[in-house]
Amino acid sequence: MAYTNAISSYRETRVKTASQGQLIIMLYEEAVRSLDRAIDLLGMDAGGKKNPSNIEKVSKSILKVQEIITELTASLDFEQGGEISRNLFSLYNWFNRELLEGNIHQDSRRIMAVRNQMDDLKGAWSEIVAKSGRESSGKAAAGVNIAG
Repeated sequence: MAYTNAISSYRETRVKTASQGQLIIMLYEEAVRSLDRAIDLLGMDAGGKKNPSNIEKVSKSILKVQEIITELTASLDFEQGGEISRNLFSLYNWFNRELLEGNIHQDSRRIMAVRNQMDDLKGAWSEIVAKSGRESSGKAAAGVNIAG
């Protein structure tokens, strides 16, 4: 029990002390983990058939990702972000459509396509945050001005 409380405290502190860019990376990381879980659950059993008992678990994983996408969409700043924010908005809408269809049809290819795109975005944000951190070393304010 104490171990679980320590992990919860660590995670809470990590989120509370993270920059905007780091929070976005955390959201992408969790989305990729949840999509990996959904894809694993959609895998075939030893007999080459899908396991119908996993449908609810797959749906829960996908719904979690859709909630993350909603959060990412809400964080877009169309005034500052301009074209980048508009492109991310379109991409997030596409993610939601693909995940909806992937969930309905239990289609791992659609889910994998979203997973790969989200992993690419996570990598891009990681580079931005790392570069921003290097550039702000030694400066008083070390924030990340995000556009989406």
